[in-house]
Amino acid sequence: MAEKKLVEAITSMEEDFAQWYTDIVKKAELIDYTSVKGCMVIKPAGYAIWELLQKQLDERFKETGVQNVYLPMFIPESLLEKEKDHVEGFAPEVAWVTHGGLQPLQERLCVRPTSETLFCDFYKNDIQSYRDLPKVYNQWCSVVRWEKETRPFLRSREFLWQEGHTAHATAEEAEERTIQMLNVYADFCEEVLAIPVIKGKKTDKEKFAGAVATYTIESLMHDGKALQSGTSHNFGDGFAKAFGIQFTGKDNTLQYVHQTSWGMTTRMIGAIIMVHGDDFGLVLPPKVAPIQVAIIPIQQKKEGVLEKAYELRDRLKGSFRVKVDDTDKSPGYKFAEAEMRGFPLRLEIGPKDIEEGKCVLCRRDTREKIEVSLDEVEEKVRDLLGTIHHDMLERARTHRDAHTYTAKDMEEFEKLFTEKSGFVKAMWCGEQSCEDMIKEKWSVTSRCIPFEQEQIAETCVCCGKPAKKMVYWGRAY
Repeated sequence: MAEKKLVEAITSMEEDFAQWYTDIVKKAELIDYTSVKGCMVIKPAGYAIWELLQKQLDERFKETGVQNVYLPMFIPESLLEKEKDHVEGFAPEVAWVTHGGLQPLQERLCVRPTSETLFCDFYKNDIQSYRDLPKVYNQWCSVVRWEKETRPFLRSREFLWQEGHTAHATAEEAEERTIQMLNVYADFCEEVLAIPVIKGKKTDKEKFAGAVATYTIESLMHDGKALQSGTSHNFGDGFAKAFGIQFTGKDNTLQYVHQTSWGMTTRMIGAIIMVHGDDFGLVLPPKVAPIQVAIIPIQQKKEGVLEKAYELRDRLKGSFRVKVDDTDKSPGYKFAEAEMRGFPLRLEIGPKDIEEGKCVLCRRDTREKIEVSLDEVEEKVRDLLGTIHHDMLERARTHRDAHTYTAKDMEEFEKLFTEKSGFVKAMWCGEQSCEDMIKEKWSVTSRCIPFEQEQIAETCVCCGKPAKKMVYWGRAY
């Protein structure tokens, strides 16, 4: 009875996807709401996922020469206003500090929504010569954006992220780093989070405020909505000119640096939930699962059962993240709880299993049960975790491809966005007026101009003029 009750507490995703999502983040104890509107407590189960995500992403950064730094969280108003496009892009979301204690500040300070301006202020003194370049820095921190509509992980007023900020001697080096970091994100999503992505360039309308070019990875959630999952921006020398970041080149002339920035946030936990989760709860990719194997003793009061569970834990814990559920709850309740929390493997062991020298491994992604000899547990767990990751990625890819459509003209485009949910590939003339019209009419935005181009039609899906690019369109979080 307890098992059924626990599972019933989740709204079915088909019935109400938004409520299903909220149920999972609450019941899997990933977050809690706070008295600060629009801000959340990330509870241990949620923060442990972020720590694993952060650790593995950080390792990938460092392999490319990235160094971590930390800059202040406050930005003087005068500094923020140095780059016109940038300040306009962020102005509506900025939180301001006006007092220090009881004294009004001489100049307002903004709580960082992003740190380009601070890095620029720092770089203008830190960079003097070509020998000081490149600077390839990153910081792990929180940022504040005063969002009107918030949702756990996907959009909150304060969120955790990393922001890379680099400075280079040439435009070519900056572009190379921008693409390199986009590829790091794309590989990380597929190899660690089991989330397939589309790589491409944002249109000028959708690019980052102050950037020359913004590149993005876009993923598709289970409900057919897109999620921007990581961005990499090439700033050219625009910020350098606004902030006076110059260096003496090899030819002894003064030159401006070329900059990039790139970021990924805690919204990726939301992506994991919405790409992989099901009506029983979370389904965590093995590489970011805080517990990879949940050992559940059956009839644990019987002699030798708990001892065997602990023995198995001790055998496995050198290679995997393992926990024994030795609480006094019923096995059925423990199974349901392990499913709710998304642990990739559940290991069941009872008196009869011990007698027969075996245990049962249950996959979270497919709920398939496999009998395994106790002698082969380590090997089987390793194999299954690899298989689970592979299968989760392929299922997500199959789902995305099945919900990716093509539209040759406006009629097809309209029909698809009226009847279906997912990505729609369609041609575009390059004019913002067409983008604006599509957004206004169907609440659909350009997600990216993919690197892998296809010629779907000769003309723009919106105005019928000659088409320049194929674009992925969608409704997004």
